[in-house]
Amino acid sequence: MNKAKTLELVKKYTMIIVLILVTSFFAWRSDGAILLPMNVSSLISQNAYVFILATGMLLCILTGGNIDLSVGSVVCFVGAVGAILMQTFHVNVFVTILAMFVVGALIGAWQGFWIAFVRIPPFIVTLAGMLIFRGLSNAVLDGKTINIKSQETFVKLFGGGANCYIPDFFHGNGFNITCMVAGVVAVVIYVLLQVKNYISRKKKGYETGNLAGIIAKTVAICAVILVFCYKLALHKGIPSVLVWVLVVVLVYGFITSNTTVGRHFYAVGGNEKATKLSGINTNRVYFLAYMNMGFLSALAGMVTIARMTASQPTLGTNYEMDAIASCFIGGASAYGGIGTVPGVIIGAFLMGVINLGMFLMGANADLQKIVKGLVLLAAVIFDVVSKRGGKFIAKN
Repeated sequence: MNKAKTLELVKKYTMIIVLILVTSFFAWRSDGAILLPMNVSSLISQNAYVFILATGMLLCILTGGNIDLSVGSVVCFVGAVGAILMQTFHVNVFVTILAMFVVGALIGAWQGFWIAFVRIPPFIVTLAGMLIFRGLSNAVLDGKTINIKSQETFVKLFGGGANCYIPDFFHGNGFNITCMVAGVVAVVIYVLLQVKNYISRKKKGYETGNLAGIIAKTVAICAVILVFCYKLALHKGIPSVLVWVLVVVLVYGFITSNTTVGRHFYAVGGNEKATKLSGINTNRVYFLAYMNMGFLSALAGMVTIARMTASQPTLGTNYEMDAIASCFIGGASAYGGIGTVPGVIIGAFLMGVINLGMFLMGANADLQKIVKGLVLLAAVIFDVVSKRGGKFIAKN
């Protein structure tokens, strides 16, 4: 392998390499505590909202580097509405869930209208939304915390609590066999999809890449899946919230890479004028991106209040920053048109590992913010400099 190919390979898997190095560092500094089954499970439960919000944020960023600053406030507002409906008005849990999704989607549609059709900058619209829905959350809750511990169905469905795990149908006596079976099934499906994709590309005459590299990548990913499931199996098994995260990742991964609508997001971010001239309704693309963001914010709101078993006016604070950082760290371009769901998930994992690792090391919240800010800046600098061909200083 020549130098150019080596550099290209390193560039392609930079964030994976960084994730491995950061995890190794915290494993060393915490005497292996970060790799304990309980902490691996906590990593998923505590960062589920990041995976969900970052996936939606990716679609906004793809349209041209646009972001949504209101998601944290929307998470709080939707959570407040759900808690009030269940606890104060005693509305059926499933009716409440539907209502929360509708509220989230309507908020997204409202913001999407101003952005897509009136063409007010997304930064301004969502900044206003951040203030509006934070204020509305406080008004709805009357500044109080609404406890939802009594809503067991809701709490178990959206995970986060001590008993919010998929039952072990095989009764493994301390080892969750169901979790390992799920891991093996996931590995088999992944391998079959890789084989199918390779054969399909070869038949069509497309570039398939280096076979040894593909095999090595597949083996590595399969190993990670099995080790991850093994760790979860040693604790309590699969957290309920992991199912929601997987559904979001798989659905949006398919949409962005295998559908016409998904390609429209990339096209708008790449060159909006050319996309419009080709007959694509770019206004609709913007509208869908932000309505979808509201919809996923509603799901993140459900996950958040289920984990906290309460809704309070401060929920969702800085959630938008975690989601945005995960996207850029995961390879999304600050200019739009570039980014993948798997990349975003790697970015979210990196953020989660940093949070958990620094907590285990006893670092305070201020230091955590400093580190996350530096990691975000480094990721964006890497993106910008790489687009200049490695030139650090831009030409006049």
